[in-house]
Amino acid sequence: MDIKFVLNGESVTVKAEPMQSLLYTLRHQLGAVSAKDGCNEGECGACSILMNDQLVNACLIPISQVAGAKLMTLEGLKKDPKGMLVIESLLKAKGVQCGFCTPGMVLALYALLVENPHPSETEIRTAISGNLCRCTGYGMIVDAARIAAEKGAGLW
Repeated sequence: MDIKFVLNGESVTVKAEPMQSLLYTLRHQLGAVSAKDGCNEGECGACSILMNDQLVNACLIPISQVAGAKLMTLEGLKKDPKGMLVIESLLKAKGVQCGFCTPGMVLALYALLVENPHPSETEIRTAISGNLCRCTGYGMIVDAARIAAEKGAGLW
């Protein structure tokens, strides 16, 4: 089955079985390896991407549901000033430890700040609640969200 969608601003077509996961397609067919293969059950958030501007777990999405969708991974966010601001804020706050959760956290923070440029701590913690950090660096990730919100005033 041919499936067409937009990935990081570029139109792509892939041949895949309809129930093949989006995560598998991204990593093994398209080389978009920032989405990590964590739990494969939608529990850890390591595979988080944006699908039509909504945060989703790519491991739970069959590729057949992606037809016509607009997808954004960390590879695409690195081309966006707002995405780079989130990445730089995580680095400044030392919110990157082992790095396994980082791509999903960047996408979760980006999605939050686009929706709510001035989130409270509770709103930040709620926004990243679907993304597990095995290093338990949540405090620093919350600090990074605050830095990105402050430095991105007018950008979000």
